[in-house]
Amino acid sequence: MFIVIVGCGKVGVNTARSLLHMGHEVIVIEQRKSRYDLLVEELGESLMFGDGTEIWVLEKAGIARADLVVAVTGDDEDNIIISQIARLKFSAPKVVARVNNPFNQPTFDVLGIDATICAAANMLRLIMHELPAHKFVPLLTLKRENIEVVELEVGETSPLANRRIADLVLPDGVLLSAVLRDGKALLPAQAAEIVPGDYVICLLEPGSETELIHAFLPDESVAAVQAEGEIEFYGGE
Repeated sequence: MFIVIVGCGKVGVNTARSLLHMGHEVIVIEQRKSRYDLLVEELGESLMFGDGTEIWVLEKAGIARADLVVAVTGDDEDNIIISQIARLKFSAPKVVARVNNPFNQPTFDVLGIDATICAAANMLRLIMHELPAHKFVPLLTLKRENIEVVELEVGETSPLANRRIADLVLPDGVLLSAVLRDGKALLPAQAAEIVPGDYVICLLEPGSETELIHAFLPDESVAAVQAEGEIEFYGGE
C-alpha cells in the first residue's frame, strides 16, 4: 500500500515508522526545515520537504496513486485543506485526518471527512467509560461503515435484566456484542444472561440510539440519558 502522510511531528513520524516497518511504501511531507533536517537521515527518500497544502507538492509526492492519505499536521485548517484536495481533486480512496481542536470536529464532519482522529475526544470517551456514572456512552463511530459502538448500563429496573441473552429482542439494527461484568468483558455466549449492574456494548446503525435506550431504560427520559453521555468541551484553544 502506498501512503502519503502530511505532517512529520510526533504523530506523523511514529505513524511513518510503523508503516515502513510493516512493509508499506510511505512518503511523509514536512514543511518545517528544522524538522526535515532532523529526520531526513532516518527517513531518507521517504521524507519530502514542502507545504502539504500546495497541490504541486502533493503531486510531486505521488498523491495521485496513493491508497491512503493521512493529514496529521498541528493545524486543523491545513488538515481540512489537505483532506479536501485529496478527496476532491485526486479522488484518494481513503483519507484520515487529525483533529487537534475538538471544537473543529463539526467542520470536518460537514465537509465529509469521514475518518478523523481527535485525541481529546477519544481520551474523554475512555474516561467516561472508566467512570461508572453514565447510563449511556457513545464509544466509537465508524462513519464509512455506518456503525456506532455504545455502552449502556443495565439497571435494577431494566426489563431486560435477568433475561437470557438468546431470548432478548433488541431493536432492528442493534447487535449486542459484549457484556462488561465485574471489570471483565464477556462475549454474549459466555455471559449467558444479563444481570443488574452489567454494562452492555452494542453495535448499532446511527439513529437507533433512541430505541435502544428505551428498550433498556424505559422509565428514563431518552433525551436526558443521551445528554448525560454527550461529550462537551469548554473554553477555546
